[in-house]
Amino acid sequence: MDSPARPAPAPAALLYYVAFSQLLGLAVVATTGTWLGVYRGGIAWESALQFNVHPLCMIIGLVFLQGDALLVYRVFRNEAKRTTKVLHGLLHVFAFVIALVGLVAVFDYHRKEGYADLYSLHSWCGILVFVLFFVQWLVGFSFFLFPGASFSLRSRYRPQHVFLGGAIFLLSVGTALLGLKEALLFELGTKYSKFEPEGVLANVLGLLLAAFGTVVLYILTRADWKRPLQAEEQALSMDFKTLTEGDSPSSQ
Repeated sequence: MDSPARPAPAPAALLYYVAFSQLLGLAVVATTGTWLGVYRGGIAWESALQFNVHPLCMIIGLVFLQGDALLVYRVFRNEAKRTTKVLHGLLHVFAFVIALVGLVAVFDYHRKEGYADLYSLHSWCGILVFVLFFVQWLVGFSFFLFPGASFSLRSRYRPQHVFLGGAIFLLSVGTALLGLKEALLFELGTKYSKFEPEGVLANVLGLLLAAFGTVVLYILTRADWKRPLQAEEQALSMDFKTLTEGDSPSSQ
């Protein structure tokens, strides 16, 4: 009897890139906290500092945690597929809840201060990203975690799910950059062009955001770094191929 195949080791370069992405992601969160703490007075819910909850939550939820959720299938390459799916889904849930807190914070702050809602490009992109993120999670749960979906349906939808996940992440990074620029122009105005320390720190944050998004997308698009096909997935693929091609002339 043949012995079971040993799990394929992760490529060494993949491990380095994943570690680099995590350093960048943590640097993004830390730099955001430093910016808000040093130049914006910190974070609170029942004061003028309530607005600062918004950028911190959005960076943690829709950028850092969403990026990590996309990397789950690259990092946990040999674990059971269902376990990896659950972790992928849970990270998206945490990202959604944290982003929801950030969204509530900014709308509540605008209501208290009498500011208009949803007039800027940043706010329009932000709502679009949030809605797409939520719909993507619901559809993904229905197709890949809910037991009722057929294998053929999952196979047809998987490429769209993967593409939309990367696109929503990229939109999240872009929206964060728009919001950062908007906040600097509101606060600094013409002083932004005079290399104010806050502006310099925020520019560094912007570069870190762009670098994190780039590294995550690079990892996701390397075909040779994809999760290897597990034995049970291979069996399902063969069964599906047999069902769909069993009556064709080439199979006879």
